[in-house]
Amino acid sequence: MKRSKSPGNWLKVGIVVLLLSILALTVYNLYPESRLSKNAVIDRLVVYKSKRTLLAYARGKLLKSYQVSLGGQPVGAKEIEGDLKTPEGLYYINDKNQYSDYHKNLGVSYPNEKDVAHAKTLGKTAGGDIKIHGLRNGMGFIGKLQRCVDWTLGCMALTNTEIDELYRAVPIGTPIEINP
Repeated sequence: MKRSKSPGNWLKVGIVVLLLSILALTVYNLYPESRLSKNAVIDRLVVYKSKRTLLAYARGKLLKSYQVSLGGQPVGAKEIEGDLKTPEGLYYINDKNQYSDYHKNLGVSYPNEKDVAHAKTLGKTAGGDIKIHGLRNGMGFIGKLQRCVDWTLGCMALTNTEIDELYRAVPIGTPIEINP
C-alpha cells in the first residue's frame, strides 16, 4: 500500500523553498560588484535594450557594463509621451540632477528633431524627461532586485551605487547610443 504525502509535509517543503529563495535573493542583492575607478571619465555610453545592458567607455575601452531596467514597454522605440518605451537612437547627456526624486540622474537629450517630427505625424507629442537614474528616494534597499522588472516610464534605471559612480564619471555632453 502506497502512502500519500500528508499536506503538512508539502507545507514544510514549501516553507523551506521560500526561505531558501529569500536567502538567495538577499545574498544576490548584497553581494558587492566591481566598482568604476574613482578617476574614470566616461566619454561614451552604449545601451542595448534587448540585453538590458549599459556599457561605459573611455577612449574606446570598455570600463564597465551595467544591467538596467527599462520602460514598462521595452520593445520598440519611444514614439510618443506616455508610451512607456525607452528611446532608441543617438543622444547625449544634457543634464545632471543630484536632487532627483530617483536618487540622482543623468538627463538624456530625447527628443531630438527626428523624434519630434515623428510624433507630430502621429498627432501627438514626443514626450521627454528621459533619464538614467537610481531608485526612488527611500527605496534604495531594493538595490539590484530592481533589475528583475522593467518598471520605469521610459528611463534607464540603475542601483543608487551605480548611478553615483556614473554621475561622477559622465560629463554633460557625453554621447549615448541607445540600441534595440
